[in-house]
Amino acid sequence: MATQKNTDNRPSVAMIGFGEAGAAFAEGWKQNSPIKAVYDLLLASGETCSSMHNKIEAAHLHPASSPLDAVAEKDVVFSFVTADQALAATNSVLSALQPNALYFDCNSCAPDTKRKSAELVEFVGVRYVDVAVMAPVHPALHKTKVHISGPHTDAAETAMRALDMDVTVLEGDVGTASATKMVRSIMMKGLEALMLECVLAGRKAGVDELVLESLEKTYPGFGWKARSNYNLERVMVHGKRRAAEMREVALTVEQLGLSNVMSHATVDWQDKIGELDLDPNYDLDKNDYQQRADIILQALCDKKI
Repeated sequence: MATQKNTDNRPSVAMIGFGEAGAAFAEGWKQNSPIKAVYDLLLASGETCSSMHNKIEAAHLHPASSPLDAVAEKDVVFSFVTADQALAATNSVLSALQPNALYFDCNSCAPDTKRKSAELVEFVGVRYVDVAVMAPVHPALHKTKVHISGPHTDAAETAMRALDMDVTVLEGDVGTASATKMVRSIMMKGLEALMLECVLAGRKAGVDELVLESLEKTYPGFGWKARSNYNLERVMVHGKRRAAEMREVALTVEQLGLSNVMSHATVDWQDKIGELDLDPNYDLDKNDYQQRADIILQALCDKKI
């Protein structure tokens, strides 16, 4: 059967995983979308199937009945799942991938995890591409900066440019792009956890404003109150996903022969707050970090954490 193509010659796309990143890319492509099918693991759960089905249809996309159905006869597959599900997601589609298709592994995984997926994908005659999403997906959506590496970057870059993506090709094998993402996350996700601990301790001690004002003088222009508010919101909403990514970061650091104590500490804070399933209250003023901090403190107290 002929490969599905769009009238503008962009590749036909399947998407595995429809969380924040997948949904953001889909939103960016909503005009004449190249996405022909979407599958998310939540479609297989009785409790979440209906809401995920509605979310995908609300984006004017087709919810596939299975991961195999999603990827069949597609030129390009984007995998946007949580780090702990990345290898399982790869295994779930192997038997239906179109020969010579491009498999974009956009998940936040350790280089060794990416290399394991690459072996599986390449074995069935499909071109694996290590993709690292290097910035928040909002507001850039499908134009969020990505880095790619591996043996198929020429073809991958061509496909991504056709999809109006912002792509940088890195020299190196599979694992180079993911290493860039993992090492960056030591700082980015670690800073979230460090600010969380600082602000919560400051609130309990009654000195948070003094501390943040002092930090603003030391690092002028950083916007410590607004940044604290934003980082608290990110951890409240995405803590569990960030913890899964940071476990891969810790694995990366360990495999480099270094102590990963800081990465493990970040896992602890991200997971702890993510497990609370708190409402981030998006209507708060950007500088109102205190209300979010108090919500978190109360939840920690209620659960005796």
